[in-house]
Amino acid sequence: MAKQNWQDLGPAEEFKNHKVSEAHIARTKLAITYQDGKFGAIHNGCNHVGGPLGQGRLDGEYVVCPWHNWKFHCRSGVGEPGFEEDAVPAYKVEVRTGRLFVDLESATPRKKKPHAPHPLSRPVKREDGTIRVAGISTTVMDRKNPRYSTSEALLEVALNHAKSSLGCGTRLIRLDELRFRNCEGYYSKSAHACTWPCSITQMDESDELTRVYEALVHWADVVIVATPIRWGVASSLYFKMVERLNCVQNQTTIRNRVLIRNKVAAFIITGGQDNVQGVAGQLLGFFAELGFHSPQFPYIAHSRGWSAEDMERNVQHVMNSEELREGARQLVERSVEFSKTLLGGGPGPERTARGGRKAHSLEIAAGPGTSRPASRPAGG
Repeated sequence: MAKQNWQDLGPAEEFKNHKVSEAHIARTKLAITYQDGKFGAIHNGCNHVGGPLGQGRLDGEYVVCPWHNWKFHCRSGVGEPGFEEDAVPAYKVEVRTGRLFVDLESATPRKKKPHAPHPLSRPVKREDGTIRVAGISTTVMDRKNPRYSTSEALLEVALNHAKSSLGCGTRLIRLDELRFRNCEGYYSKSAHACTWPCSITQMDESDELTRVYEALVHWADVVIVATPIRWGVASSLYFKMVERLNCVQNQTTIRNRVLIRNKVAAFIITGGQDNVQGVAGQLLGFFAELGFHSPQFPYIAHSRGWSAEDMERNVQHVMNSEELREGARQLVERSVEFSKTLLGGGPGPERTARGGRKAHSLEIAAGPGTSRPASRPAGG
């Protein structure tokens, strides 16, 4: 006779009040379901990155993980059609005298279908070769009916100088030519739900922010970000991008893994309105938090001030300004020279001391899937 280990989870009526709920017995965490008069029990930890299935929802007979939407049958634990090779442990359940029992010895095996790693997940290692400069233009326009962008024009000057005069490899990434989704707030569900590579990038092959991730983490030694000033702040596309870059910074938070090492960031800021220093402060602070270094005098900027709404003159000023072009050339020169200094000093730290850093590790040490006692099922 097979060994059994029946454990009392609590009053069955409490579990009937929720289609999906969490429970735990000792160290075993469970997702309990109730549908059409039937109870089910599967392990609480999703196969993907450990999301709490008991905090999810039902889609037909499948529990949907609240983190990244992986699905497992509520009673068998088998993955949804097409993904049956993935399965979480399932357990026998019984109702006895009004109480719900689970047999912990009846657990079926956890099965994980081999998934090829995403190309971005490869080890971060600088390839040999010349200094590489990536330029990111965050301006927004209709490329079928283009306009002159002052920030992008100066970025092109910098990249052309890096390539023709400094012998660097260069790439220009125009964010408005990429189709990528907004950050969907996985970090707000749990620090562990925000993954590297980005959860969206792993789930959606059509998402094109991969080009930015590849450039910043793997390819570039120097990154120059160009933005217009929009109502006193950087462009909307800039913020759409940096929200998605939280997954890079979050690796330091949850794994003490520094992805950005010995890389330089510099900036070009232009606009018809003012607040250059405020925009620069945000850019500098964010990219420093990712791990980038800044060269001496890390940005160039141009603004004609609050009252200068005659945009034609603003554009003409930048078009005709050799001084601004020389400023762009010298910005990339400073950045490339600083990059050479950094690269000559070793590979850079892979970890960082936690004291005083964002999201001290002890605050998230509980990890994914923290659940409530069996006698108090959580609502689904």
